[in-house]
Amino acid sequence: MSLVVVGINHRTAPVEVRERVVFEPARIPEALQQLRNLPDVQETVIVSTCNRTELYCVAENLGQAELGEWLQRYHGLGVPLHHSLYHHDEDRAVTHAFSVASGLDSMVLGEPQILGQLKDAYRLAQEAGTTGPVLNRLFQSAFSVAKRVRTETKIGANAVSVASAAVAMARTVFASFDNRTALLVGAGETVALAARHLYADGLRRMIIANRSIDRARELAAEFHGFAIGLDEIPNHLKEADIVVASTAAPHSIITRHMTEQALRARKRRPMFMVDIAVPRDIDADVAELEDVYLFTVDDLQSVVNGNLEGRRQAAQEAGALIDAEVERFAHLLRTRDAAPLIRRLREDADRTRQRTLEQARLMLAHGKSQDEVLSFLANTLTNRLIHAPSQRLRDAAETGDGEIIETIADIYRLDQPRDR
Repeated sequence: MSLVVVGINHRTAPVEVRERVVFEPARIPEALQQLRNLPDVQETVIVSTCNRTELYCVAENLGQAELGEWLQRYHGLGVPLHHSLYHHDEDRAVTHAFSVASGLDSMVLGEPQILGQLKDAYRLAQEAGTTGPVLNRLFQSAFSVAKRVRTETKIGANAVSVASAAVAMARTVFASFDNRTALLVGAGETVALAARHLYADGLRRMIIANRSIDRARELAAEFHGFAIGLDEIPNHLKEADIVVASTAAPHSIITRHMTEQALRARKRRPMFMVDIAVPRDIDADVAELEDVYLFTVDDLQSVVNGNLEGRRQAAQEAGALIDAEVERFAHLLRTRDAAPLIRRLREDADRTRQRTLEQARLMLAHGKSQDEVLSFLANTLTNRLIHAPSQRLRDAAETGDGEIIETIADIYRLDQPRDR
């Protein structure tokens, strides 16, 4: 069986492609079952975030083409995805998984949010019953490696995130956040981070809009803001100097028409808008409006790049750590694959030992001398233990199978000099 990863991320495709292959959390259990029902697939995990969608599979003879076609069929896409997909297998798949968990493959180098997203994806797959010994070990090892990278390198120093990058970009539009109002759409981790950065930079008036009004109130209370439902956004959009949107909604929440009305009420005062969601929460057409500065997650990359210099050396150190952990993981898998054969070899040898020992005891009971019994025990045990490889060597010599001869010579170290 082979370990395979096929995916699409912020490096291989723009947001308008990525948003079309996002898996809604409620549908992931069903998708996992469908994926595992592909021929020869034994284990599956689906990772789906705003920046990546990845299929982790343990399967026989299954590669990028089949998994890419399944992804395309599942989302009902008419356009092939193969130009946007990447494919890793075996050790390269392990390296990729460890790098993703450690934040080395993220848009923001070293960002910690991806680790929680991986844990959620793994938990969903476990609950759906689609993981097994290989993926269980892979993801548990990935979590352990990520912890080591975080504690043993400076990859997390001067923390950067998509949320902090969004606030940094807002500072390029507004000299100060004093007397500014922010509308935060959603109440998840990214929005909460954005709220903390805004508050730390002096912004004191926040409106939290969310589908769950209770969660919106909980987050708003932390920053002395107030909460509204998503349906109330049209009434409050005109108040917002800064809009940060990050929900899991399958369709746009802020439309062009809604924004045009807000701009008229604001009398051309500018609005800074960041759409971190995939699929997008803000209609792309909003970017065409005057006095609106609309940015997507892809636009944040330029801001992010300015914050990464201090993490590059740490990333190199983390890469070396990951290489060592990949070799260790490969060794564990090889040992796991050999374990049943080792157990059977020991069981067969133990049965031979027990049978020969019982015969020796019977000889003693019938009055045979100790020297005679010891000689029988040594000779018989030796002959029985080397009978199978000796017979295989003879057969190989007769058929000219040099590979078998070399393998047995290597196993028994027959090509090494012996002490005299």
